[in-house]
Amino acid sequence: MSEILSMVIDLLGGLWVSLQIFFWTLAIALPLGFPIALGRMSSNRLLSGVCRVYISIVRGTPLMLQIIFVYFAPYILFKMPLSLYPRLLATVLAFGLNYAAYFAEIYRGGILSIDRGQYEAAAALGFTKGETFFRIVLPQVVKRIIPAIGNEVITLVKDTSMAFTIAVTEMFTIAKQLSSANTTMTPLIAAGVFYYIFNWAVAFTMERLEKRYAYYN
Repeated sequence: MSEILSMVIDLLGGLWVSLQIFFWTLAIALPLGFPIALGRMSSNRLLSGVCRVYISIVRGTPLMLQIIFVYFAPYILFKMPLSLYPRLLATVLAFGLNYAAYFAEIYRGGILSIDRGQYEAAAALGFTKGETFFRIVLPQVVKRIIPAIGNEVITLVKDTSMAFTIAVTEMFTIAKQLSSANTTMTPLIAAGVFYYIFNWAVAFTMERLEKRYAYYN
Protein backbone atom coordinates (compact mmCIF):
# COMPACT_ATOMS: atom_id res chain seq x y z
CA MET A 1 0.00 0.00 0.00
CA SER A 2 2.84 2.38 0.85
CA GLU A 3 4.47 1.66 -2.51
CA ILE A 4 1.26 2.57 -4.35
CA LEU A 5 0.93 5.77 -2.32
CA SER A 6 4.54 6.67 -3.04
CA MET A 7 3.99 6.06 -6.76
CA VAL A 8 0.89 8.26 -6.80
CA ILE A 9 2.74 11.05 -4.99
CA ASP A 10 5.61 10.84 -7.48
CA LEU A 11 3.21 10.92 -10.42
CA LEU A 12 1.34 13.89 -8.98
CA GLY A 13 4.64 15.70 -8.62
CA GLY A 14 5.32 15.04 -12.30
CA LEU A 15 1.77 16.12 -13.16
CA TRP A 16 2.40 19.45 -11.44
CA VAL A 17 5.43 20.02 -13.68
CA SER A 18 3.37 19.07 -16.76
CA LEU A 19 0.66 21.50 -15.71
CA GLN A 20 3.20 24.30 -15.33
CA ILE A 21 4.52 23.64 -18.84
CA PHE A 22 0.97 23.53 -20.20
CA PHE A 23 -0.37 26.74 -18.66
CA TRP A 24 2.79 28.81 -19.10
CA THR A 25 2.97 27.75 -22.74
CA LEU A 26 -0.60 28.95 -23.32
CA ALA A 27 0.13 32.17 -21.45
CA ILE A 28 2.99 32.86 -23.88
CA ALA A 29 1.74 31.36 -27.14
CA LEU A 30 -1.88 32.53 -27.27
CA PRO A 31 -1.12 36.28 -27.06
CA LEU A 32 2.20 36.05 -28.95
CA GLY A 33 0.56 34.33 -31.90
CA PHE A 34 -1.69 37.33 -32.55
CA PRO A 35 1.01 39.93 -33.44
CA ILE A 36 2.83 37.25 -35.43
CA ALA A 37 -0.36 36.64 -37.43
CA LEU A 38 -0.81 40.37 -38.04
CA GLY A 39 2.85 40.66 -39.04
CA ARG A 40 2.44 37.76 -41.44
CA MET A 41 -0.50 39.59 -43.04
CA SER A 42 1.23 43.00 -43.06
CA SER A 43 1.73 44.92 -46.28
CA ASN A 44 5.28 45.60 -45.07
CA ARG A 45 7.31 43.03 -46.97
CA LEU A 46 10.14 42.95 -44.44
CA LEU A 47 7.84 42.35 -41.47
CA SER A 48 5.75 39.85 -43.40
CA GLY A 49 8.88 38.05 -44.58
CA VAL A 50 10.35 37.80 -41.08
CA CYS A 51 7.11 36.37 -39.71
CA ARG A 52 6.82 33.98 -42.65
CA VAL A 53 10.36 32.68 -42.11
CA TYR A 54 9.80 32.32 -38.36
CA ILE A 55 6.62 30.30 -38.87
CA SER A 56 8.28 28.18 -41.55
CA ILE A 57 11.29 27.33 -39.35
CA VAL A 58 9.20 26.53 -36.29
CA ARG A 59 6.72 24.34 -38.17
CA GLY A 60 9.44 22.73 -40.26
CA THR A 61 11.70 21.54 -37.43
CA PRO A 62 11.03 19.10 -34.57
CA LEU A 63 9.93 20.49 -31.22
CA MET A 64 12.58 18.32 -29.58
CA LEU A 65 15.29 20.10 -31.55
CA GLN A 66 13.85 23.50 -30.63
CA ILE A 67 13.88 22.62 -26.92
CA ILE A 68 17.56 21.64 -27.14
CA PHE A 69 18.40 24.81 -29.07
CA VAL A 70 16.60 27.14 -26.62
CA TYR A 71 18.29 25.45 -23.66
CA PHE A 72 21.85 25.49 -25.01
CA ALA A 73 21.69 28.75 -27.01
CA PRO A 74 22.55 31.07 -24.06
CA TYR A 75 25.64 28.98 -23.30
CA ILE A 76 26.74 28.73 -26.94
CA LEU A 77 26.10 32.39 -27.77
CA PHE A 78 26.88 34.14 -24.48
CA LYS A 79 28.78 31.51 -22.45
CA MET A 80 26.10 31.71 -19.76
CA PRO A 81 26.50 28.80 -17.31
CA LEU A 82 23.73 26.24 -17.70
CA SER A 83 23.39 26.18 -13.92
CA LEU A 84 21.90 29.70 -14.13
CA TYR A 85 19.32 28.70 -16.73
CA PRO A 86 16.49 26.56 -15.28
CA ARG A 87 15.53 23.65 -17.50
CA LEU A 88 11.84 24.27 -16.90
CA LEU A 89 12.20 27.88 -18.06
CA ALA A 90 13.95 26.76 -21.25
CA THR A 91 11.20 24.21 -21.85
CA VAL A 92 8.42 26.77 -21.41
CA LEU A 93 10.16 29.26 -23.72
CA ALA A 94 10.66 26.62 -26.40
CA PHE A 95 7.05 25.47 -26.16
CA GLY A 96 5.75 29.05 -26.15
CA LEU A 97 7.72 30.03 -29.25
CA ASN A 98 6.70 26.81 -30.99
CA TYR A 99 2.98 27.03 -30.32
CA ALA A 100 2.87 30.75 -31.05
CA ALA A 101 3.69 29.94 -34.69
CA TYR A 102 0.84 27.44 -34.93
CA PHE A 103 -1.62 29.76 -33.22
CA ALA A 104 -0.52 32.58 -35.55
CA GLU A 105 -1.53 30.54 -38.58
CA ILE A 106 -4.85 29.65 -36.96
CA TYR A 107 -5.52 33.33 -36.23
CA ARG A 108 -4.52 34.28 -39.77
CA GLY A 109 -6.84 31.68 -41.26
CA GLY A 110 -9.70 32.91 -39.09
CA ILE A 111 -9.17 36.55 -40.06
CA LEU A 112 -8.92 35.72 -43.77
CA SER A 113 -12.14 33.69 -43.57
CA ILE A 114 -14.18 36.85 -42.89
CA ASP A 115 -15.85 38.14 -46.03
CA ARG A 116 -14.36 41.37 -47.35
CA GLY A 117 -17.85 42.81 -47.70
CA GLN A 118 -18.13 43.08 -43.92
CA TYR A 119 -15.19 45.48 -43.81
CA GLU A 120 -16.74 47.56 -46.59
CA ALA A 121 -20.15 47.62 -44.90
CA ALA A 122 -18.58 48.68 -41.59
CA ALA A 123 -16.67 51.48 -43.34
CA ALA A 124 -19.89 52.66 -44.98
CA LEU A 125 -21.51 52.82 -41.52
CA GLY A 126 -18.70 55.00 -40.23
CA PHE A 127 -16.77 52.43 -38.21
CA THR A 128 -13.02 52.94 -37.89
CA LYS A 129 -10.67 50.09 -38.79
CA GLY A 130 -10.11 49.37 -35.11
CA GLU A 131 -13.82 49.33 -34.31
CA THR A 132 -14.49 47.12 -37.32
CA PHE A 133 -11.89 44.59 -36.25
CA PHE A 134 -12.68 44.40 -32.54
CA ARG A 135 -16.47 44.79 -32.67
CA ILE A 136 -17.37 42.97 -35.89
CA VAL A 137 -14.52 40.78 -37.13
CA LEU A 138 -12.87 39.50 -33.95
CA PRO A 139 -15.99 37.91 -32.37
CA GLN A 140 -16.57 35.93 -35.58
CA VAL A 141 -12.90 34.96 -35.79
CA VAL A 142 -12.92 33.68 -32.20
CA LYS A 143 -15.89 31.43 -32.90
CA ARG A 144 -14.39 30.03 -36.09
CA ILE A 145 -10.97 29.24 -34.65
CA ILE A 146 -12.09 27.58 -31.39
CA PRO A 147 -12.07 24.01 -32.86
CA ALA A 148 -8.58 24.47 -34.32
CA ILE A 149 -7.30 26.04 -31.10
CA GLY A 150 -8.81 23.13 -29.17
CA ASN A 151 -6.93 20.62 -31.31
CA GLU A 152 -3.64 22.41 -30.69
CA VAL A 153 -4.28 22.63 -26.95
CA ILE A 154 -5.00 18.89 -26.79
CA THR A 155 -1.77 18.26 -28.70
CA LEU A 156 0.05 20.46 -26.19
CA VAL A 157 -1.13 18.28 -23.32
CA LYS A 158 0.59 15.28 -24.92
CA ASP A 159 3.60 17.28 -26.08
CA THR A 160 4.50 18.20 -22.51
CA SER A 161 6.16 14.77 -22.36
CA MET A 162 8.80 16.15 -24.77
CA ALA A 163 10.32 18.02 -21.82
CA PHE A 164 12.32 14.86 -21.09
CA THR A 165 14.64 16.03 -23.91
CA ILE A 166 16.53 18.25 -21.46
CA ALA A 167 15.84 16.09 -18.39
CA VAL A 168 12.79 17.93 -17.06
CA THR A 169 11.01 15.38 -14.88
CA GLU A 170 7.41 15.84 -15.95
CA MET A 171 4.77 13.15 -15.47
CA PHE A 172 5.62 10.83 -18.36
CA THR A 173 9.33 10.80 -17.48
CA ILE A 174 8.53 9.88 -13.88
CA ALA A 175 6.10 7.18 -15.06
CA LYS A 176 8.85 5.63 -17.21
CA GLN A 177 11.32 5.74 -14.34
CA LEU A 178 8.85 4.12 -11.94
CA SER A 179 7.88 1.50 -14.50
CA SER A 180 11.51 0.59 -15.15
CA ALA A 181 12.48 0.53 -11.47
CA ASN A 182 9.51 -1.61 -10.40
CA THR A 183 9.18 -3.73 -13.57
CA THR A 184 5.50 -2.92 -13.94
CA MET A 185 3.26 -1.14 -16.42
CA THR A 186 1.08 0.36 -13.71
CA PRO A 187 2.78 3.80 -13.61
CA LEU A 188 2.50 4.12 -17.40
CA ILE A 189 -1.16 3.14 -17.29
CA ALA A 190 -1.75 5.67 -14.50
CA ALA A 191 0.01 8.35 -16.55
CA GLY A 192 -2.19 7.48 -19.51
CA VAL A 193 -5.29 7.91 -17.35
CA PHE A 194 -4.04 11.30 -16.14
CA TYR A 195 -3.43 12.42 -19.73
CA TYR A 196 -6.87 11.22 -20.79
CA ILE A 197 -8.61 13.09 -17.95
CA PHE A 198 -6.57 16.20 -18.72
CA ASN A 199 -7.51 16.07 -22.40
CA TRP A 200 -11.15 15.37 -21.55
CA ALA A 201 -11.20 18.53 -19.42
CA VAL A 202 -9.66 20.53 -22.28
CA ALA A 203 -12.15 19.15 -24.81
CA PHE A 204 -15.06 19.87 -22.44
CA THR A 205 -13.87 23.45 -21.91
CA MET A 206 -13.48 24.09 -25.63
CA GLU A 207 -16.93 22.62 -26.31
CA ARG A 208 -18.44 25.00 -23.77
CA LEU A 209 -16.67 27.91 -25.46
CA GLU A 210 -18.08 26.83 -28.84
CA LYS A 211 -21.59 26.82 -27.39
CA ARG A 212 -21.02 30.20 -25.78
CA TYR A 213 -20.18 31.76 -29.15
CA ALA A 214 -22.89 29.86 -31.03
CA TYR A 215 -25.02 33.02 -31.24
CA TYR A 216 -22.64 34.32 -33.91
CA ASN A 217 -23.91 31.71 -36.37
